[in-house]
Amino acid sequence: MLSGKDLTFTIIAGLLLFFSLSFTTASAERVKDLTKIAGVRTNQLVGYGLVVGLNGTGDGSGEATVQSLKNMLSKLGVNIPPDVTLQAKNVAVVALHAELPAFARAGMKLDITLSSLGSSKSLRGGSLLMTPLRGADNNIYAIAQGSVIVSGFGAEGGDGSRITVNVPSVGRILNGATVEKDIFTPFGLNREVVLNLNQPDFTTANRLVKVINNTVGSGTAYAKDAGSVVVNSPEDTSQRVAFISLLENLTLKAAEAPARIIINSRTGTVVIGKHVQVLPAAVSHGNLIVTITPNVQVSQPAGLSEGQTVVVPNTDIQLRQENNRMFKLDPGISLDQIVKAVNEVGAAPGDLVAILEALKEAGALQAELIVI
Repeated sequence: MLSGKDLTFTIIAGLLLFFSLSFTTASAERVKDLTKIAGVRTNQLVGYGLVVGLNGTGDGSGEATVQSLKNMLSKLGVNIPPDVTLQAKNVAVVALHAELPAFARAGMKLDITLSSLGSSKSLRGGSLLMTPLRGADNNIYAIAQGSVIVSGFGAEGGDGSRITVNVPSVGRILNGATVEKDIFTPFGLNREVVLNLNQPDFTTANRLVKVINNTVGSGTAYAKDAGSVVVNSPEDTSQRVAFISLLENLTLKAAEAPARIIINSRTGTVVIGKHVQVLPAAVSHGNLIVTITPNVQVSQPAGLSEGQTVVVPNTDIQLRQENNRMFKLDPGISLDQIVKAVNEVGAAPGDLVAILEALKEAGALQAELIVI
């Protein structure tokens, strides 16, 4: 549990973060930062391969590792008899994943991430053998190979003691994959360009339409809904690229976030938006404290009574209720007044969570309450 001082610091830090984000939102932002162009997206690639050259930290005699190693050797012309069991202490089976960006062309390089699938304790010092990377359609789009870079470290003693820093069973290969197939992007097929808002909002969509029409010309853009704005672009592809560049660098003031309170139940962080308002309400917040103190007493029998010495438990229970005063919340109260009212009655910052939840249940809190 966090102490009152820690909770106070957490709430203050959360409020400062919220106001800094609100100030950023209130300033002009680029269209590039507020939207994404429909159809221009990344694609996920995945693969399965072998990492060799490990210093005894491989999968050992794991069935999947041995079978994969035999299949790889057979493709290279080395046939292993079925009754021979390979010891693959320097080999590990891994899963690979990467992101294929939009407009990727053959020959481009991609960064890849490798994760151990078997019992390998570390991929440090290993090298990935040639591995195909497939998309969701099961087609091969890239080929991966190279030396693995591992940020984690692990060591183990003969008595079973061990130490691990970060995760040594996960590694990366920078520029470790080469794109083998061009990616189709429907950017040049349709004259209309759709701008999808990162955070759908009717006000932001309406302002975006006005900015585009005032800059380019009336009727150029219209809002399809709260999350999409359709823009008529030139037919020529090169002109369309220049047109999109113009749109991306336009600036506008995005709509402010709705009245919202976010509570992190794990850390005690409370973030309150500036548009939060409270209807007239009277609040009384008190704590009932129960203290249980176990006392052990010894019962000693009288002499020549043939009795036995026994231990008699005696528990002291005390009940104390804090006498906190009631405070009143006026209509349209501001954020600083809420915090001031809670502090005046001597409630801990953590009690603010319970007060806000009670106000929400009573219908006096005009804000969205989110508990994460």
